[in-house]
Amino acid sequence: MIGDVLVSSILCDNLRKAYPKAQIDYMVYESTIAVLQGNTSFDNLILFQEKHQKNKWEYYKLLKSIRAEKYDIVIDAYSKLESWLVVLFSGAKQKISYWKKGREFLYTDTVKRKKTSKTNLGLIIEQRLALLNPLHLPIELETFPRIYVRQEENDFATALFESHGIDQYKKTIMVSIIGSSADKTYPLEYMSQLVDFIADKGDVNILFNYFPKQIEEAKTIYDKCKETTKQKIYFSVLGKSIREFIAIMDQCDMIIGNDGGAINMAKALEKPSFIIFSPWIDKKGWATFEDGINHVSLHLNEFKPDLFENKTAKIVKKETVTFYNQFTPELIYPSLNTFLETHLK
Repeated sequence: MIGDVLVSSILCDNLRKAYPKAQIDYMVYESTIAVLQGNTSFDNLILFQEKHQKNKWEYYKLLKSIRAEKYDIVIDAYSKLESWLVVLFSGAKQKISYWKKGREFLYTDTVKRKKTSKTNLGLIIEQRLALLNPLHLPIELETFPRIYVRQEENDFATALFESHGIDQYKKTIMVSIIGSSADKTYPLEYMSQLVDFIADKGDVNILFNYFPKQIEEAKTIYDKCKETTKQKIYFSVLGKSIREFIAIMDQCDMIIGNDGGAINMAKALEKPSFIIFSPWIDKKGWATFEDGINHVSLHLNEFKPDLFENKTAKIVKKETVTFYNQFTPELIYPSLNTFLETHLK
């Protein structure tokens, strides 16, 4: 997923810092490369494509091409069947990944995944950085994944804002109104109420982030907003690609809404974030850089922990709608108000 690829790019950043003359290659799913454009910490992208999943011969050719590179080190941040085979056939002298029972023979070095975070970096980043421990790099580690925006992309976003009459002297707020799936999406009616709350806080521009296939749900949220709120929403300003979203997000002042790739991209652009986590997601993994000021996140468990007693994430996921209904806007307003007052000054 985009968030994973973006976070894992800090491995390349640190390897480049420690080994400036090394060949560093990064293997990712083809659909995620947009967040890596402009990053000079790796030499080559090795793309894992759909054909490699569906065709064993194509997958074999990929493995053969990897072996031909004669890598010295392979770091497996994925640690699943597809990457196990890459590691096995790579021929690398040093093979690093997370510890998994029964998989030790694949690697020369393993690290145990941390269960709790010791800093505000977030558990997912601390886990990724731990994969560098066996290398004993003589550097101060880079901990912040970044996205790079080209000048022509800035020009595109500026022109787009001008064509829609968006006053860039006002604060512009991106609202991630819909998650990647229904069980990661704050109830639409509740989201409309949050958008109204945001609009009432000042003279702002509001953009919606959603996939084109989610337009009906987006319209539902828009239609339920107050008329005064609708006047501040630029509904049709929507990126047609990940890079267009990145360019648009770079012109915004903050992001608010459902946890997901859009939030992670906004953080990599150094934008303040206010996140609503799905009830079945354990937020400690992806609540990155949380400081209560620039990055804030909320989870229902923080307000109604009794609802989660003796219930696994699997059970909660099955009952997502019931749990989400308990996560009313009234619970969110106080923290959201503080966040907005801080960043709308």
